[in-house]
Amino acid sequence: MAENEVGRPLLYESVAAKIAGMIERGAFRPGDRIPSIRELSSQLHVSVNTVLGAYAQLENMRLVEARPQSGYYVRSRLLEPESPPPRPVEEAELAAQPVAMGEEHARVIRNISNPTLVPLGQSGPDPALLPTGKLSRMLASESRRRDMESICHSPLAGVERLRSAISRRSLAMGCSLAPEEIVITSGCMEAVALALQAVCRPGDTVAISSPVFYTFLNSIQWLGLKVVEIPTCPRTGMKLDVLRYALGQHPVQACISIPNYGNPTGSLMPAENKRGLVELLAKHGIPLIEDDVYGDLAFAGPRPETAKAFDRRGLVLLCSSFSKSLAPGYRVGWMAPGRFQKQIEHLKSLFHTTTSTPSQLAIAEFLTNGGYDRHVRALCRAYARQVAQFRELIGRHFPAGTRVTNPPGGSVLWVEMSEGVDAFTIYEEALREGIAIAPGMLFTTGRDFRNCMRLNAAFWSGRVEKALMTLGRLARYSAARRRPGVARGV
Repeated sequence: MAENEVGRPLLYESVAAKIAGMIERGAFRPGDRIPSIRELSSQLHVSVNTVLGAYAQLENMRLVEARPQSGYYVRSRLLEPESPPPRPVEEAELAAQPVAMGEEHARVIRNISNPTLVPLGQSGPDPALLPTGKLSRMLASESRRRDMESICHSPLAGVERLRSAISRRSLAMGCSLAPEEIVITSGCMEAVALALQAVCRPGDTVAISSPVFYTFLNSIQWLGLKVVEIPTCPRTGMKLDVLRYALGQHPVQACISIPNYGNPTGSLMPAENKRGLVELLAKHGIPLIEDDVYGDLAFAGPRPETAKAFDRRGLVLLCSSFSKSLAPGYRVGWMAPGRFQKQIEHLKSLFHTTTSTPSQLAIAEFLTNGGYDRHVRALCRAYARQVAQFRELIGRHFPAGTRVTNPPGGSVLWVEMSEGVDAFTIYEEALREGIAIAPGMLFTTGRDFRNCMRLNAAFWSGRVEKALMTLGRLARYSAARRRPGVARGV
């Protein structure tokens, strides 16, 4: 600590030490907002510049972090998972292979959705955080106001009013989509499945992130496609150097990615990486199927742009929905398929798939007059707080060596425990305790991620807090079992 000419700490350092001491004693906990600069200046009778210096020192000490237009918050002390170390990629590691999701995978996925279990394994929102009353009133009023329209099938591309509302919102995504460039679907996964059918044929190979959202694997298996798994960085998403290598080794027909708050890691691909991804694929004439279902859920600052924002050739098929932010049960999704729009509309006509007209009308009304942005800001504040609470409890109760992602948006956390800790065994033991988690084996076609799990921080209650403590105990038992001679009561 620096000293002034009479041997005393500088004033800003004394202020920093005071706040650091409060953090150490637990007065401020991870995720808590500390006093604003002006509040602390007034409370301690010091200048604004002194507080600025103190907060800068606390940031350098990695005790707090600044969030744009929000303030300063206590950082979690948990380490994040590390990106795979850079090394030459051998062809054997990137072999294209079919997907074989068997009955064991199906059983795990069914349990994740079991409403009687503590829902730590799914990735959907807590209904208590959604504007259910307002949406219900809009659903009823729109059905009355547009009674003839609401009882009929919507046009194949969807209700025009909803497509116009999405078109207006596309500017925030970095795009400028016209209503006629948008096709309404029954959720984001129908959009992804349609996109795969439009650009691939059975036996084709799709490049995917690893770990990857398991529902993508289900769709790929059902369509008879193969995958090549591309490692990801837990912070920035798919590793483009590895993808570049893979494209030189395999005839890849499509790539699927979730650049914004990817599932299961919560990674956010930087804008320059999105541009690089789009340009790399375009160079090879390969379509990108982009899932942006979490894109609105930014904890701070404006929502990130989509990869579609960098598309100059119509090769990006942008897919999204309102299932993570507004109304999962309405099953209202959408896509902007670029040059593949005719194929998408043809596929929809073959399967006679249209989305509920009343649901489309209600979502359109909420986007136009219901305060969607205000609702999303409140939802993101809750998620940011709950992610910090989850990370604090994981740091306190899980075994030493556990690492957890710290996503800047969304609600999913990727937990990486020490090698040898068996997440599937923890999943089975947690089921007996009434808790559902998503073990790492779901998120790959191989045998990686056996020591990992995905957790959903969208729900918070005393029951959830107790469940996290139970998971920590089970994880400690698993860690102890791999160390001979360690007692069970760790």
